[in-house]
Amino acid sequence: MDTDDELRIEAPHRELLDQILDKWSLSVMNELCERPCRFNELRRAIPQVTQKSLTATLRRLERNGVVEREVVSTRPVAVVYRITPLGKTLRHPVDVLLMWASQHMSAIERARENFDRQEEEADL
Repeated sequence: MDTDDELRIEAPHRELLDQILDKWSLSVMNELCERPCRFNELRRAIPQVTQKSLTATLRRLERNGVVEREVVSTRPVAVVYRITPLGKTLRHPVDVLLMWASQHMSAIERARENFDRQEEEADL
């Protein structure tokens, strides 16, 4: 495979990136990289997420092999989520993206302000 083929973003790549870089996935993975958590622990750690969204996020991450779910035989039965070895390999690329965002945030904010100002002027 040559370099051009490796860098092409195909439908399976887009689908995967949409699922692991969506609104809640990064927050969930960040929490689970620290320690395994029960569902309600994740809800408390990410208070903005709804129960429905957290459930859907965990299911997507589990389907992609990034998170695993373990049923613990306690009374009542508990479910613990943890990051998988595959999921741990995402830490470095995500850190690189966050570093890029931090380094360029002021330029991005200026670009947003300029864009918004031009949009407002166009509406007048």
